[in-house]
Amino acid sequence: MKRLIQLVAIIMALLVPHSINARTGVTYSPSASGFSVETNSDAQQVKLRIYKDGLGGKPVKTVNMKRAKAGSSLWEATVKGDLKGKFYTFDVKYGGKFRGESAGIWATAVGVNGKRGAIVDMAQPNPLGWNTDKRPAIAAKDLIIYEMHHRDFSIDESGGFTYKGKYLALTEPRAISHLKTLGVNAVHILPSFDYASVDETRLNEPQYNWGYDPVNYNVPEGGYSTDPFKPEVRINEFKQMVQALHKAGIKVILDVVYNHTFNIDDSNFQLTRPDYFFRKNTDGTYSNGSGCGNETASEREAMRQFMIESVKYWVEEYHIDGFRFDLMGVHDIETMNAIRAALPNDIFIYGEGWSAGSCAIPGEQLAMKAHITQMPGIAAFSDCMRDGLRGPWDSDTKAAFLGGVKGNEESLKFGIVGAIRHPGIDYSKVNYSKEPFALEPTQMIAYVSCHDDMCLVDRLKASVKGITTEELIRLDLLAQTVVMTSQGVPFMLSGEEMLRDKKGVHNSYNSPDSINHLDWDNLERYPQVMEYYKNLIAMRKVHPAFHMGNADMVRRNLDFLPTENCLVAFHINGKNVPGEQWGDIYVAFNAHKRARTIEIPEGTYTIVCRNIKCDQGGMGIVKGGKVTIPAQSALILHN
Repeated sequence: MKRLIQLVAIIMALLVPHSINARTGVTYSPSASGFSVETNSDAQQVKLRIYKDGLGGKPVKTVNMKRAKAGSSLWEATVKGDLKGKFYTFDVKYGGKFRGESAGIWATAVGVNGKRGAIVDMAQPNPLGWNTDKRPAIAAKDLIIYEMHHRDFSIDESGGFTYKGKYLALTEPRAISHLKTLGVNAVHILPSFDYASVDETRLNEPQYNWGYDPVNYNVPEGGYSTDPFKPEVRINEFKQMVQALHKAGIKVILDVVYNHTFNIDDSNFQLTRPDYFFRKNTDGTYSNGSGCGNETASEREAMRQFMIESVKYWVEEYHIDGFRFDLMGVHDIETMNAIRAALPNDIFIYGEGWSAGSCAIPGEQLAMKAHITQMPGIAAFSDCMRDGLRGPWDSDTKAAFLGGVKGNEESLKFGIVGAIRHPGIDYSKVNYSKEPFALEPTQMIAYVSCHDDMCLVDRLKASVKGITTEELIRLDLLAQTVVMTSQGVPFMLSGEEMLRDKKGVHNSYNSPDSINHLDWDNLERYPQVMEYYKNLIAMRKVHPAFHMGNADMVRRNLDFLPTENCLVAFHINGKNVPGEQWGDIYVAFNAHKRARTIEIPEGTYTIVCRNIKCDQGGMGIVKGGKVTIPAQSALILHN
């Protein structure tokens, strides 16, 4: 049945109609540049305007575009001469009125603040050696994802970065060394396409946003470049960043926000094809499944094709290794499967398996977490595991397993096996998913914190009454041990390795640097935290028992010990896992404020994790029978 579901999904994806008008916009040559834009069928006229600068000034040339053929919705124009360095806009007339100038939906280079498209030779901004840049060969089951925001990561003086808050910070030795020492092999960068909420003409003033307010989907954000006025600079510096990370063996995953636009009336979508790209309710109002004022209509042919061609463009032009889909539950299943089919198999795709409100198409069509079995090769975040560890999403002050609250054990077990079907789990007791949502463990993202909601430290402070610094560290490390020994794909928020906090701010999307920055001095204040994270990640990477990547193998080789309140333990038969050096592996998580015991078979076992220390080389031995797990910590043994 599983193979049949996968086959049907792939066939459906391949049958999706593909528009012949993909990637319309501008094509450059020294002798002439071609422009094209697709409109609704009732468009009356399209004006192309050429400008000297990216902002301000009058057009140096205005051209009336012509339909590609009679009755066509594709409009074209060719302008002779070398236009490199110039800028352009389209203005479409409907009902006797021009809608307003825009860069169109397919701009791949723009001027400052993205108001005008830029005419560039896309090969010229390439950094030296770009043509030999290669994506690291890392299988989905082997990924360890590090989510970061450019500004958070490098803006603080304590980091010592030259290019604070810029793409180029990730090319600096400090950044590369830290990431490699930590051991992560994939960097998930928050939205890095051109977005609206940061004024690129005032980068000397403090401005902050996560970037979930898209304008130009196929252009790097100018605020992270050293010169947003020069279109080639952001392209070159983004590629330098990717190149540096690839050389370090680290994949680059782009956070993409196709589910909504910054607003409706001023969006390139609306200015070009009014009301085509947005869903409406039956009463004619705009649907708001994104919670941001609008939702895009991924099920419509041109929007679906735009999404497909856009991700392909990022892979081909910028060598991106994967995509995280913001509010993936707003998109339809057919589109997500079409995207999966259009990209190479080594491109990792995952997303939020929910929406932020009701959508204007039937729920059974949406790419929700519950429908992941219909989307082979696509993963979803496990809020079951997250909230089973830290507490429910709708209350910052309610604790769960980490706070010693019983009843969350099956939710942890659900996450440990990667949200697949497993005989050792009572699904009726899992907090949200009452049945498996993944066909394979690589379809589940294991995590306890991300940019949304409180970071882990703040959540622990808010939900565990009277928590001490020692207890905070113990519970932080316990939480990440559950994540890193899960059969799902582990994911962590940047700065957790240095005990990051955000002063208790729940939603810091536009908070100042004082809230969002990483304090690199914490590496010296809490060296045991980084040491533990580093050793835990190294252990996972070396031992395939913790990332088998196959549901049948997990079911055969992983079994749970008897579950107790706030105590979860499991056994892996490493002898049956290809490449595994350890034999029987036992892992236990104790959230109690006192030591607890589990019973394992007689024998001699090597301790590799105990009492907030981790060392896969061994930290002593223990005999089988009753084994003690210290308070608020994990225990890992093997024979």
